[in-house]
Amino acid sequence: MTPVVSEEVREAVEAGRPVVALESTIIAHGLPRPRNLRVAEELEAVVRQQGAVPATIAVLDGRPCVGLDKAQLVRIATEDGIRKLGHRDLPLAVAAGASGATTVSATALLAARAGVRVFATGGLGGVHREWTVTLDESADLGLLARTRITVVCAGVKSILDVPATLQRLETLGVTVAGYGTDRFPGFYLADSGHPVDWRLDTPGQVADVMRAQDALGGPASALIVAQPVPEEDQLDPALHARVLADALRACETRGVTGQGVTPFLLDYLVRHTDGASLAANLAAVRGNVRLAAEIAGVWAEAE
Repeated sequence: MTPVVSEEVREAVEAGRPVVALESTIIAHGLPRPRNLRVAEELEAVVRQQGAVPATIAVLDGRPCVGLDKAQLVRIATEDGIRKLGHRDLPLAVAAGASGATTVSATALLAARAGVRVFATGGLGGVHREWTVTLDESADLGLLARTRITVVCAGVKSILDVPATLQRLETLGVTVAGYGTDRFPGFYLADSGHPVDWRLDTPGQVADVMRAQDALGGPASALIVAQPVPEEDQLDPALHARVLADALRACETRGVTGQGVTPFLLDYLVRHTDGASLAANLAAVRGNVRLAAEIAGVWAEAE
């Protein structure tokens, strides 16, 4: 099924104007009400302030939507029963007429189908800790290995196995660069403790890599632009380490598995850091959205 693309987004794509895709999981599942709707509107405003068009993506009544109006944003933020949809869930949601918020994988897929090249999010999914026991790996990685889109993020969620995720991205052939840093960001943390092989320092350099991807004609994989949260906004590393260790033990004790692991751990961090992890998350997302809009602007000028 072709996504239902809003008139504003469709006209911008056709005219070659900058567009930034935004996921909806952070709205429906990542933030408490009513703050979630305010943040959704704020992130769209950040995109517009940089001269780009926001394309928040979700599935409503079985229709994949690229670009939501105010009423649709309100539905995603306030309606009960909004599902969490990865790209594997899209056919089921469409067939069932269901409504759901899109994760990184589903957002990237639908954005690419609509002709949107730049996507901003918080942190990617990845390889979970204890992978050798659980074989738990985010669908984000495989989808990004076969989707030509530029994803601006704050690295991968720090609750994951970061070095294993970086190794998996290399194996899958996904291009990864630090933005303004030689270190791979850790979502809540400016530095995950691991280096990156490549560094980009300007939106123009990112656009150059995007053009090179197209010119080389290789596999249609993503470009991950990993921008660290500002150090003054990051979660205190000692607090992060202590609370995450407690959260992992609680997760194991309660038998949380599969798709339930990430939301459980993130919620635990929010509650046991007195909201500091949420503040760091939002600081990272705001910065990523701003950078994505700048990249989209340079990319549009070059096309």
